[in-house]
Amino acid sequence: MAKSSNRYGALIERIFFDRYSDGATEIEFARTAIEDAAKVLDIQLPKNLGDVLYSFRFRAALPKRIVQTQVEGMEWVIELAGRAVYKFRLVRINRILPREDLIMINIPDATPELIRTYALDDEQALLAIVRYNRLIDTFLSLTTYSLQNHLRTTVKGTGQIEIDELYVGLDKRGCHYIIPVQAKGGKDQISVVQASQDIRFVEEKFPGMRCRAITAQFMDAQAVALFELILQNDEIKVVEERHYRLVPAKDLDQAAIRDYRD
Repeated sequence: MAKSSNRYGALIERIFFDRYSDGATEIEFARTAIEDAAKVLDIQLPKNLGDVLYSFRFRAALPKRIVQTQVEGMEWVIELAGRAVYKFRLVRINRILPREDLIMINIPDATPELIRTYALDDEQALLAIVRYNRLIDTFLSLTTYSLQNHLRTTVKGTGQIEIDELYVGLDKRGCHYIIPVQAKGGKDQISVVQASQDIRFVEEKFPGMRCRAITAQFMDAQAVALFELILQNDEIKVVEERHYRLVPAKDLDQAAIRDYRD
């Protein structure tokens, strides 16, 4: 893992500084730049070229040399800019992390044991837990249905994106909602880039319909944080955050349940 990290860091540094100039706020590059950088540096290419970019988009911090070029209060992110085209973009620092002072809401765990036994990874397990426990319904006070997961589609000016799961929702007045959900488990960070792409997808494919963009993140094996996000002045903002702990029904605290009403 350390060797892969060093190799990925060297490749992304080369791509960045081959194109960087003082005062730049956007730096565009093609996916083929990874191969070009590998040849110059005499680095063996990873089998999955996309993993180099995925790592720095959603998991790992950019190398220190790149970070040192950031303006105070701003940070570099890597965004899609078209088919097999990407760009570094300087944006305002925006960390979305579960609040430590927020109340934990206990709800009865409806996850089938068989699902927990065979869940293949954190992301798949989280999506299944959210679905079986109807956490989107509880969080948004809507009736929702899973329409499709791992939806691969395109957005104008962005290129191909993947939405972890797409829900449709209905409120008591009959209004319909489109609800893109991103799931983050393990060490993956909540991605403001992915959330922005999800919202723009809804704006393009479902014009006129209300988007309720959701991010779900494991806090531990039994606790899930849910965030509703919006795009405001080209920045992702948190509308609401709730933490849910899944517990056996017999362990529910009846006094706490009464308190939730207030």
